[in-house]
Amino acid sequence: MTEPVAVTGLGLITPAGTDTDATWKVVHAGQGSAASPDPALAGLPVDFSCRVPLSAEALDDRVGRDSWRMSRNAKLAVVAAREAVRDAGLDPTAWNGDRVAVVVGCGFGGEAERAVQERRLSEHGPDLISALTIPLIIPNMAAGEVAIDLKAHGPGLATATACAAGATAIATAHTLLRAGLCDIAVAGGTEAASSRLTTSGFWRAGALSQRTGDITGASRPFAADRDGFVMSEGAGILVLERYEDAVARGGEPRALLVGSGSTTDAHHPTAPHPDAHSAEKALRTALTMAGLAPHDVDHVNAHGTSTRLNDAGEAAMIARALPHRPSVTAAKGVLGHSLGAAGAVEAALTVLTLQHCTVPPIANLRVPAPEFDLDCVTGHPRPQNVRTAVTHSFGFGGHNVVLALTRAS
Repeated sequence: MTEPVAVTGLGLITPAGTDTDATWKVVHAGQGSAASPDPALAGLPVDFSCRVPLSAEALDDRVGRDSWRMSRNAKLAVVAAREAVRDAGLDPTAWNGDRVAVVVGCGFGGEAERAVQERRLSEHGPDLISALTIPLIIPNMAAGEVAIDLKAHGPGLATATACAAGATAIATAHTLLRAGLCDIAVAGGTEAASSRLTTSGFWRAGALSQRTGDITGASRPFAADRDGFVMSEGAGILVLERYEDAVARGGEPRALLVGSGSTTDAHHPTAPHPDAHSAEKALRTALTMAGLAPHDVDHVNAHGTSTRLNDAGEAAMIARALPHRPSVTAAKGVLGHSLGAAGAVEAALTVLTLQHCTVPPIANLRVPAPEFDLDCVTGHPRPQNVRTAVTHSFGFGGHNVVLALTRAS
């Protein structure tokens, strides 16, 4: 087992709440979805999504004076990162910024801002697009703005592994810490990509739920009648430190990140491999790094997109690799699918599950698919002495990431 890395801070801004406590309360209850009609998608075949419950003006107020130059996904990342750093008990004005890394993943960058500037270009020509167009839309700027905000001068990276991007960022930060390239890593994912183009594209690909008459029940991971995911947005950021460093400064680890595994299906641009053998290898790699056996896993926070193919492959992989049937949850029933942010949000929720010894139920899962041999938590939160948990993230392009976490004490 390698030296463990401590998770010392969490920051969340999601459709369930504008901070970690609010998000956990709603996800833990698991009684409904954050989906609602989305005016920005009016007239499309799928016209609903899960949005962060803050107006644009309120989000700008949270960010402060530099918000004018940021895309929405960068603003969400900055808000979550500030909360995570506060939660860790760290002061960016006092730390050695040369030893602080920032790794933030996202799938699309400034998608809404891209649409605005393309419309201006089409209607008025190049003279009236913003001089900030490029930094508004490129996907690395969330990481860049977080680093600027926190005065972090260490490694700065942006991961782009689609729906696995947030988990990839955390796995990358884990590697940086173990290699001694930083002492603190601020890592996670962010996304604000519910535009008309992306929504239409996912709809054409057959990935979205079309339950326009049952919006709050549309996302139903592992259900027999699942028909796709719900577009979402948000950000999840974790502060990571080597365990000994965290304890030495008086920090209080929330959980330990003890292993990570990354693989690629190399199978299809969008469809997961049906036997999920590469995803299983990512799981086994994470456990081997952690010095754990499959039977040590008490709980799985599943990717659980509510799509036909992903849920089937993931369920088969869990049943095959973890035949002792650990408890399984999936937050997308409440939160929808925040794409590049999802893996980081779910990692944070896994930390909270370890801390609180309770597993949130899978919202909207009333009739599990009978072919899935899983112990899905449904209906109400389940008290459980969870000591070891894994969280899965899978993305278009065949990217698979698994993080292994344990209780801090």
